[in-house]
Amino acid sequence: MSDRLFIFDTTLRDGEQVPGCQLNTVEKIQVAKQLEALGVDVIEAGFPISSPGDFNSVIEISKAVTWPTICALTRAVQKDIDVAADALRYAKRKRIHTGIGTSDSHIKYKFNSNREEIIERAVAAVKYARRFVDDVEFYAEDAGRTENEYLARVVEAVIKAGATVVNIPDTTGYCLPEEYGAKIKYLMDHVDGIDRAILSTHCHNDLGMATANTISGVLNGARQVEVTINGIGERAGNTSLEEVAMILRCHKHLNIDTNINTQKICPTSRMVSSLMNMPVQPNKAIVGRNAFAHSSGIHQDGVLKNVQTYEIIDPKDVGIDDNAIVLTARSGRAALKHRLGVLGVELSQEKLDKVYEDFLKLADKKKDITDDDILVLAGADRTLNHHIKLEYLQVTSGVGVRSVASLGLNISGEHFEAAATGNGPVDAAIKAMKQIIRRQMTLKEFTIQAISKGSDDVGKVHMQVEYDGQMYYGFGANTDIVAASVEAYIDCINKFKK
Repeated sequence: MSDRLFIFDTTLRDGEQVPGCQLNTVEKIQVAKQLEALGVDVIEAGFPISSPGDFNSVIEISKAVTWPTICALTRAVQKDIDVAADALRYAKRKRIHTGIGTSDSHIKYKFNSNREEIIERAVAAVKYARRFVDDVEFYAEDAGRTENEYLARVVEAVIKAGATVVNIPDTTGYCLPEEYGAKIKYLMDHVDGIDRAILSTHCHNDLGMATANTISGVLNGARQVEVTINGIGERAGNTSLEEVAMILRCHKHLNIDTNINTQKICPTSRMVSSLMNMPVQPNKAIVGRNAFAHSSGIHQDGVLKNVQTYEIIDPKDVGIDDNAIVLTARSGRAALKHRLGVLGVELSQEKLDKVYEDFLKLADKKKDITDDDILVLAGADRTLNHHIKLEYLQVTSGVGVRSVASLGLNISGEHFEAAATGNGPVDAAIKAMKQIIRRQMTLKEFTIQAISKGSDDVGKVHMQVEYDGQMYYGFGANTDIVAASVEAYIDCINKFKK
């Protein structure tokens, strides 16, 4: 009989800590419902005390999903735990995730404390959380750099205090797979009462070893993995859910199963990428657009003769269906609604009508409409409440001539126009915009991504603008890359603190 591995998804908590990837509550609910359909066991919905938005998101996600456990993060502080318990009041299955740093560097420099006091605080937090919920997870922050003997003492103490799950994070992504696996094995062998709790992995990818460390932990006894869609997360990211799920599916001899419906992996990946404005690198394992592409002549020949020569995964197993309905300008609302449903997006009739209008305009501009195009259109309503909107843009550019841009903006109902020259069409358009919006702002980052390879493709633009000492992130998408750039810049400006 296979062992059961629990999937703890932290896309909406750790994943959302990436600058520029913040979601509103409606978008978080959309992702949570897709994670439920994907089959994750636990959804870490947020850090309730950190902000009113996080608090409200945990409440609304608890109402929206049915069977996954909803988890709320806290520090080992009673007020944090009180707020988390309140946020979880509508959850059908609820978990409080509390903890404290256990490495010597955290104990000395972060807490100005000592080992014994840290154990006391850990035990107190778990006991207090158990007053509100039966399911308490404890995290030993920076466990990757915590001395094993002391870590075992902490784990044993919190299990005795009532922890049902103990998280062993490699917070800095420092461990080698052999070291991390040995750490889990040490705990399995030396902690009295370890059978009363589940050990969990939580690995970061600073050295590119998050998935390898996670699998090493699983092979040595961990039975919960903490992961994110597309491996997003702070710094270099977290362990990728899709990588862990497909490793275990491919290596059936390990006899470790998850509840993941792998055919929903790619639709979920695209949804998260679109809503969070976080492009997936083309060579990303499992979900990158090149994951099942073969350019080498030798590889192509082998695949044509027998797909198993170079593919260990059937694309359909992760939700890539070559026979999917092709959307064109002649497609009706029903076809669009069906494709959105496949991608995990549900829209009201009013919203569907608006998306369909935009879809027809896009379909007139390009031959093939991709899933990414559709997700961009479905998420485009984020600009509807902006107080600054682009009314028109006209650009003249070419070789040997100075680029000129003229544009019109609608600012809270008033109309403004300006024109400027620049070093290229984007520069000219931004300079024209700055003539209208007279603020000291600096463009710090400018990234363009083409979704596919056609010249008529929708271009995605991500921008980072500095204003008044703060960084603001913007996103734009259009078949005209200059228009997408202007939309991204306007998206940044609309987020400026008044």
